[in-house]
Amino acid sequence: MDILTLARIQFGMTTVFHFLFVPLSIGLGLAVAIMETLYVIKKDEIYKDMTKFWGKIFLLSFAVGVVTGIIQEFQFGMNWSEYSRFMGDIFGAPLAVEALLAFFLESTFIGLWAFTWDKVKPRTHAIFMWLVAIGSALSALWILAANSFMQHPVAFKINPETNRAEMDSFLGLLQNPQLWLEFPHVILGAFTTGAFVIVGIAAMNLRKKRNIEFNRKSLKLGAILGTIFAAATMMVGHQQMIALATDQPMKFAAMEAMYDDLEDGSWTAVAFPDTENKNAGFELKVPKLMSLLMGDDGNTTYKGMNTLDKELVEKYKGKHDIASFYVPVKTLFWSFRFMAGFGSVMAIVGLLVLFFLRNDKIMNMGWALFGTSLMAFAPFIANTSGWLITELGRFPWTVYGIFTIADSVSPNVTANQLLFTNIVYFLLFALMGTVLVKMILRENKKGPYYVDPDAANNHIDPLKKEEF
Repeated sequence: MDILTLARIQFGMTTVFHFLFVPLSIGLGLAVAIMETLYVIKKDEIYKDMTKFWGKIFLLSFAVGVVTGIIQEFQFGMNWSEYSRFMGDIFGAPLAVEALLAFFLESTFIGLWAFTWDKVKPRTHAIFMWLVAIGSALSALWILAANSFMQHPVAFKINPETNRAEMDSFLGLLQNPQLWLEFPHVILGAFTTGAFVIVGIAAMNLRKKRNIEFNRKSLKLGAILGTIFAAATMMVGHQQMIALATDQPMKFAAMEAMYDDLEDGSWTAVAFPDTENKNAGFELKVPKLMSLLMGDDGNTTYKGMNTLDKELVEKYKGKHDIASFYVPVKTLFWSFRFMAGFGSVMAIVGLLVLFFLRNDKIMNMGWALFGTSLMAFAPFIANTSGWLITELGRFPWTVYGIFTIADSVSPNVTANQLLFTNIVYFLLFALMGTVLVKMILRENKKGPYYVDPDAANNHIDPLKKEEF
């Protein structure tokens, strides 16, 4: 494989693995903040137990998310130096704010929250967790501000002397319309992830008759949050899809496997595109559904990939040496259906869980608890599918319409070096993932009421100067 392909594999591997843990920690952070708030309001000890137990899972996911984020930044600097040279002035600004303000807020109050149990008032302790949750959301906002620029560049100019992109307005960067579609979609998806991990683990424990009341309350709270956030994620995502038809029409056409122009407003439910001959191949269509989803009058024509490719080749002739603008059609088409499908399933399952929790009917429905426990995996499939659409659908650009992937890769990295680091990263990620899953399963097996017999002898209070 050539250098560009290996660099893209490494970017995809590090990004997808990192994004398994980021939404989990963001979602669990919010859920734990809500649990602790319920404890402060209701004075019910079980909510305090829930806060402590799910807080441990949150801390584990946060730690792994930080480590994978460092690896991602490292591979970014190593493999994409030309991109950094071209975009550094713009890309660096939101990431610097994220590190200096949002991540600082998040990590500081995580420490205060973890080490101040029973040392501050419950209300103050709950505020610490809310500040952690707010810091996590702000981190996502700044990172997505950078990503949104790559999808829809605004507020910049190209310096002809240095051939670098320079920011015109920091406020303009934040007013990017792509950001205010992408951020709500991602953050609500993260909230859904945390909620359904709680739902899945609680359902598994109820099936095994572990800590019934604790897991019943966890299941109920997770189902309420998961249903609300899954439905909201789909609504925001739908608005983002409508915007794609104008902002990135090739990505939109690939998501629908449209090689030819669409004039009848039908929606393709199933397709097996023929990428070699550039046609839709076998497809199963639902009449008029596309027009209904897009909210048009039924007479709108959507350009297919064959038309768009000819237009883009003509538009960028002489500016960029690109022979074809086709994106990975099969991946985008099925990723969209996995994302939307699992989002819908989560919302439906959340409602069903709440329905069968009435009079505790679900407690005697082993098959239902087993099916619900599998829903812990659903948000990860939906999130990964969404990012595949976002990143692969931008091909062949790193910054849409301005800078190509081929121009972004580092010129001084060899294929052997990239192959070696790809293998190292893969093994490292496999090890980290295995360790994290085992630690979560171990904590879950211990349960919320486990008491470490050695804890009293080994206790260290980092807030006491005598400990040092």
